[in-house]
Amino acid sequence: MIPIPVVVCVLGGWCAVYLLDTALRSSPSVKSSYESWLSANGLSLSPFHIRWHTSLFNRLFARCAHFNPSFLYLWFSAGMVFGVVAMFGSVVLLSRTLMQTLAQMMAETPEGSHEQVLQVVVPGVNLPVSQLAYFFVAILVSGLIHEFGHGVAALREQVRLNGFGMFMFVIYPGAFVDLFTTHLNLISPVQQLRIFCAGVWHNFMLCVAAVCFLLLLPLLLFPFYYTGAGALVTEVVEDSPSSGPRGLFVGDLITQLEDCSVKGVEDWHSCIHQLAHQPQSGYCVPTATLQLNRAAGRAYKRLDGTMECCSNSSLTDLCFAYSSNLESKLFACLPARKTIQASRTCRTNADCQTGFSPSLCVIPSLENQTRLIRVKHAPQADMLFVGYPSHLQFSVSLTNFVPRLGFLHLDLPVMLETLSKYLVSLSGALAVVNAVPCFALDGQWMLTAFLEATLHSLVPEKSSRELLGFFILLGGSALLAANVALGLWMVTAR
Repeated sequence: MIPIPVVVCVLGGWCAVYLLDTALRSSPSVKSSYESWLSANGLSLSPFHIRWHTSLFNRLFARCAHFNPSFLYLWFSAGMVFGVVAMFGSVVLLSRTLMQTLAQMMAETPEGSHEQVLQVVVPGVNLPVSQLAYFFVAILVSGLIHEFGHGVAALREQVRLNGFGMFMFVIYPGAFVDLFTTHLNLISPVQQLRIFCAGVWHNFMLCVAAVCFLLLLPLLLFPFYYTGAGALVTEVVEDSPSSGPRGLFVGDLITQLEDCSVKGVEDWHSCIHQLAHQPQSGYCVPTATLQLNRAAGRAYKRLDGTMECCSNSSLTDLCFAYSSNLESKLFACLPARKTIQASRTCRTNADCQTGFSPSLCVIPSLENQTRLIRVKHAPQADMLFVGYPSHLQFSVSLTNFVPRLGFLHLDLPVMLETLSKYLVSLSGALAVVNAVPCFALDGQWMLTAFLEATLHSLVPEKSSRELLGFFILLGGSALLAANVALGLWMVTAR
């Protein structure tokens, strides 16, 4: 959950702003000058909401609107087509998401939430607090690009732009453009549709640009970072299974998990998934060593039915199971690091019959679902992990990018990757949600203009077209509200 100090700071900050604003407005001596200052700077305050409006950028919007008119015509016409398709597609997507959510609610063990294209995001619940900065920056950039599209499209269609603005609601930033409504009502429905669809079109293109940047990032950073050598550790969770003097350290390069080669972060996750779903691998140990450490008389069953043959107080020894030609199930308590460090992995005794000295395949006797995993990470000695593979997987942060020079920061590629991924997710989500035919969203005006452009001859009466649009908007609003409400319940209540 969100840390209590953060909540207190946010609420306290807004209360302080509201009280200061109320005090200044109530003071006869400064009220007039204070309100004049707010008006001159385009500022307005209300509880948990700050709004800034300016005309400083009108000239910039005008220059962009007059850049290569033929290209802009094709650009916004393509955006109009995309917006209409997105309007219908968003309804299909929200309907599918709603059905998936209902299916998960009725299931005893809900699974498959990761398969949903759209999910409700709650900071501190399914969004790590450590990544809130990426989240808010991506929201702000997506909103700016969205409104930039509306503004340029409006000026291109000869609709006056009164100004541009930004706002903050609680902790969420946003942007808006102020268009002259009279001009907007005078142009044709097709021209209106180009303007209304420009926002979602620009969000989609920002999403595409962020994907391209992600794909080209190894090439762009090639002079400074290289990839394909392993997964570089950028953070180790404190007091986790990967921390400690024999654990992982920031700057270590993980190249192997058991016999599974790790060339990057994707391989890391793939190898852990593979090790978690395969039987525990064994290690070839000389027969003479096993005879000295045989523990058949001291082996006993754990509560889960697995066998233990070492003292509970031992932190360095592990119980290993093996079989010989004479006996099918034997146990030996062996020093884990010494046994594994110079041994090769095996599955059966036959895998160990390649050397000159007779060896047997010993397999760690561990509790159910736990694994012994040998992690190779230069320049340190191998780390031996005993536990659930998922605990190892999420106890470290990794990157594919290894710096060529020592002074280069390890986190720079991670920051660029993370921000790009948030831009893809949030800009794409903004395009989908705004395209929904729902009251107060772009989809409302897109639907109205679309019906006027396509049904003007089929349904001559404007009141009939407006009634049809009203019922469609009612259905779209209910669909979006149901997705948000059930999504919030799934995230917070389960």
